[in-house]
Amino acid sequence: MKTVGKMIGSRLSQLFIMIFVLSFFTFLLMKITPGDPIRSILKVDDVSVTTKKEEQLKKEYGFDEPILKQYGDWIINVAQFDLGESLISKKPVSELILERLPATLALAIGGLTVLFLISIPLGVISSLYENRWPDYISRWIALVGASIPSFWLGLLLMYFFSLKLQWLPMMGRGTFAHFILPSFTLGMAMAPMYISLLRERLITILQSPYIEAAKARGISKRRIVFFHALRGSLIPLVTMFGLSLGSLLGGLSVIEILFSWPGMGELIVQAVTQRDYPLIQGFIIVIGFLIVLTNLLVDLLYMVINPQIQQGKEARV
Repeated sequence: MKTVGKMIGSRLSQLFIMIFVLSFFTFLLMKITPGDPIRSILKVDDVSVTTKKEEQLKKEYGFDEPILKQYGDWIINVAQFDLGESLISKKPVSELILERLPATLALAIGGLTVLFLISIPLGVISSLYENRWPDYISRWIALVGASIPSFWLGLLLMYFFSLKLQWLPMMGRGTFAHFILPSFTLGMAMAPMYISLLRERLITILQSPYIEAAKARGISKRRIVFFHALRGSLIPLVTMFGLSLGSLLGGLSVIEILFSWPGMGELIVQAVTQRDYPLIQGFIIVIGFLIVLTNLLVDLLYMVINPQIQQGKEARV
């Protein structure tokens, strides 16, 4: 319990440090990048652009203050759970994000479900039938999946299952049928590296001395794989998942736009094109928080998979 509490405390400390550093550099970079949010506001309001009007809006939004003063005011509001107001829609940033967050989380869960339903069976089959035809098929699937960009895979699925066969809807969100194509696209785009990693890990573990001893006792290979080797192989997969969270979020944005999925990806693309600074900053804060929280859950999962980690011992491979 002491190890768990220390780890949670460390992660929470990292959370605050990461949010501070991330928010500062994001705020600074947005201020020095080309583009003027004031002109975006005036374009939305459809009014004639005059120097007087620009100066008035800059003063109203505090853009005439020094950058450090602007950042200080903003971070104080964030500490009070106030992410500000969107420059374009005039709605609270937290409200806009919370409207889209459930759709993004639902798609992420769907993609991860597809990922593990594909990668774990294929990885296990490859290790059980090393250098035989099931292994060749599994490796071929992984190779093809790694070679096809996610947006191209999505377009292929839309063409065959929506246009040609008319089995599934092409875009939008509403029914479970709308959920299938984007989830499969996201999961299949990430599965190849998990298939390869699990296959190599299982093959290595199956050649270790304690596995050979289990075989000598007459335990079947399938039982050894599922009750001994697979558990030890899950730690690298969990590690890979923690490291690939950034790629997952990047892939989510592409998939959401491709399938017109009403998640945060579409929202942040609009915010970037319109220079909606408060919305961009709020999005980065929320995403950063989710990444740190997920990595905390990954660390806790390590301890469930291998209790020796909690005791500060090195896991036996």
